[in-house]
Amino acid sequence: MNRFRELTVWQKAIAFAAAVYAVTAQFPDKERFGLISQLNRAVVSVASNIAEGAGRNSQGEFNSFLGYAVGSAFEVETQLIISEKLHYLDSNKLESLINQLHEIQNMLFKLKKSLGT
Repeated sequence: MNRFRELTVWQKAIAFAAAVYAVTAQFPDKERFGLISQLNRAVVSVASNIAEGAGRNSQGEFNSFLGYAVGSAFEVETQLIISEKLHYLDSNKLESLINQLHEIQNMLFKLKKSLGT
């Protein structure tokens, strides 16, 4: 299973990463090495772990990397909530991003379940 580009969840994770990067570009400069860096790394990790897992030799390894992607997705969710609490995001933008993220999380859970490992 190394055709990760065909996975809808990977495509959505890529689009979501671009959306998060656009949002963090509006954060204050003082967060450049803090929340911006942390959030951008975590959101990139979601799609990256899907791709890396797809390139592994077994479904078990793929499943493990999907688990890492899920973990990164929850990290992103937490950081987005913190961003809203710090008034870097308004509640409408937060809700939109969280809805997109929940869709990705649900797709990851279903993909993991379908692997049966």
